[in-house]
Amino acid sequence: MKYRKKPVEIEAVQLTWANWGEVCDFVQLPWGPEGVHGCYSDKGVESDSGEKIGLIIPTLEGNMLANENDYIIKGVHGEFYPCKPDIFEETYEPVEK
Repeated sequence: MKYRKKPVEIEAVQLTWANWGEVCDFVQLPWGPEGVHGCYSDKGVESDSGEKIGLIIPTLEGNMLANENDYIIKGVHGEFYPCKPDIFEETYEPVEK
């Protein structure tokens, strides 16, 4: 049997160093040790000092690391999860209003 994904509008923002605060506000994470959880040196957003960092997103499946240019998607039930840019662009298109 085959299935098709139902058309649904979502909210999403692409993670960059320039919009770090906007992304944290979008996923409703307070600033501080209980909010922005992750600074990773392997991959992610590059800070002014050159250190690469990523943002830990609490998801229904547990915490996930969002790297630079990943999209953070707000799902239909208010849940959040990161999505790689190539998958996002294959799956979603802008909504014209």
